[in-house]
Amino acid sequence: MISTAIRVARVGSPAELAAAVLMMLGFPCLMLAALVPSVPAFAAAAAVTYLADHYLHRRGSYLINRLGKVRAGVSIRFLVRELLVLLLLARADLSRSTVFYAAIACFIAFYGFQAPHGALITLIRNRRRMPVATRNVDLASRIPIPDAPPRFLLERSTEKMLHLDLAAVTGVLITAQFGAAEYGVVGVAVTLGLAFLYVVALAPYIRGRRIPPDAETVLAATDAWLREYRPQTVLYFSGSKESAYQVNMWLETMEQLDTRPLIVLRERVILQNLAPTTVPVVCVPGGIHLMNLDLRTVRVALYAANVGKNIHLLRVPTMKHVFIGHGDSDKIASVNPFSKAYDEVWVAGRAGRDRYAIADVGVRDEDIVEVGRPQLAPIASGARGAARGGVPTVLYAPTWEGWDDNPGNTSLLLAGENIVRELVRADPPVRVLYKPHPFTGTRSDEAKAAHERITALVEKAAVERAADPRFLGDGDEQTRARTDLARIEARLAELAGPGGEKGDEAEATRDGVVDIERHEETAKLRTEWNDAYWRSFGAAEHRVITGAEPALYDCFNVSDAMVSDISSVVSDFIASGKPYAVTDSAELGAEEFKRQNTAVRAAVILTNSAEELGQLLDAVRDPAADPLADERAELKRYLLGPDEPPSIEQFNTATADLAVKSETRNAGQKRQAAAART
Repeated sequence: MISTAIRVARVGSPAELAAAVLMMLGFPCLMLAALVPSVPAFAAAAAVTYLADHYLHRRGSYLINRLGKVRAGVSIRFLVRELLVLLLLARADLSRSTVFYAAIACFIAFYGFQAPHGALITLIRNRRRMPVATRNVDLASRIPIPDAPPRFLLERSTEKMLHLDLAAVTGVLITAQFGAAEYGVVGVAVTLGLAFLYVVALAPYIRGRRIPPDAETVLAATDAWLREYRPQTVLYFSGSKESAYQVNMWLETMEQLDTRPLIVLRERVILQNLAPTTVPVVCVPGGIHLMNLDLRTVRVALYAANVGKNIHLLRVPTMKHVFIGHGDSDKIASVNPFSKAYDEVWVAGRAGRDRYAIADVGVRDEDIVEVGRPQLAPIASGARGAARGGVPTVLYAPTWEGWDDNPGNTSLLLAGENIVRELVRADPPVRVLYKPHPFTGTRSDEAKAAHERITALVEKAAVERAADPRFLGDGDEQTRARTDLARIEARLAELAGPGGEKGDEAEATRDGVVDIERHEETAKLRTEWNDAYWRSFGAAEHRVITGAEPALYDCFNVSDAMVSDISSVVSDFIASGKPYAVTDSAELGAEEFKRQNTAVRAAVILTNSAEELGQLLDAVRDPAADPLADERAELKRYLLGPDEPPSIEQFNTATADLAVKSETRNAGQKRQAAAART
């Protein structure tokens, strides 16, 4: 029931739900206390509403936004509480007292301060919003970018301003209870004084040297840097916050390019969620600004997703455009007809080429290039727990529900609980790692509910296993690992610097040039963190893994087998050579499922009952009982290409070849233009 209420209220936790309920109940209680009248009861109800409101704002609760949509926004809530204070005074026979009129004057003046306060906040944010935000680009030497205002002035500014009425409300309530008017007058003075000081503190940041240069100056400085840097290969990306992983997976590849790389983003939220990189990054939200950037030296543009904003760069004829995608799978998205808009489509192996031929969506075979998957280099091959005679680990990594209700999208809805139930009950036992897709539950409430039930199953099984003496593990080693984790996380926080305490887009652009030594140390610490994480709990302990860390490939490396759905996760896992199972959620039947989906040809095919999991577990426990091993090796070559030369070499070769084609095209255009002038 609580989980249902959380979904309906759109809050993130039971604590948020409790705060929301208390806040909603608090206002009727305020009215009753004012009518009685009872100052202590009113004070108690007011305290609850203040604290609940503050908690929901601090947590960034979605409910706060929803209340504003139904005319119960934060300003209305504070105004209602202040009106109820006046009602309390009237009911307490204080309507002719000095404090009553002082309170009325205070609340009117206090709301008079809201307009200049809101205007200043808006002006500051607008004037400090850069037309181009960057990382690893030296704009500071070209234009002056001032420090951001102190964060406490801007963060949750409306809520902070409104909470200043607490002094006046407290003073008035003390007066109502004890009859001493000076308390109310002092409270009123404090509220108005603080509101005035808040406005005064903001005023200097809207003019002069406290604001960044105008858009024209910033764009000119960016173009000057581009002419100096002369980028050759661009990774272009546009998408939502949740899709940031699609560009993050290409960052290491971009760092290994032989040509000068540049990353172009279209949304600020993607820049905020971009993983650390040494590659220069330019975020250009405005289409016109992008079209006017000096990208004349770029010869190859890489696209990781098919989105509408791609057209803003696709229009540039002086570069060749390539769709590289963000994974290799048999999903319909992997053969999107829009792909024919690009000069070339780069796929991992022969399977990608064949998919386009079968789909017949207009992508010509000569425009397809097989480059392997450079991102798969960190995936290790070979079993882990099973090979050491320990408890084997099975990773359950389902994909999300997708944009439609196709029953084949995800196993979560029909098979997820069956899969996890079979795994946690397996005998001999296995360890279960559950790592859902980051989009899970973003579109479908049913998928979100299924995810929550599966999470509960895994966590319950983990508690039961922790009480079993057979799976205790080395307590001293786990303690040392947790100590290492704390040390590593402290150092990572130190390396990250004080960015969490201050800063905004303009300041991040100014100071966002990566320190190579710090970047390398951070990468080393991330590896150490991953090792310590897996040592910090028992080798047989079930685990739910959400969030960015540990990464999916790290989960691959500690697993002996995987259960998943039709997605790039399956193709990636095949690089490990380990056994895997895929769920036929749409119940096509094993033969038809294999015919339609290349990546499952060497998989154990599961029905929604998950009864076939025994075949997978047999292959994990005894390699001799693994009849699909040779088929997996063959399928790996078909899907991902040959191991030699390394994929990054293939990728660099394809980039160089296409750059030559771009140069040839541009030279031909110059010759035609010269001939036309003669």
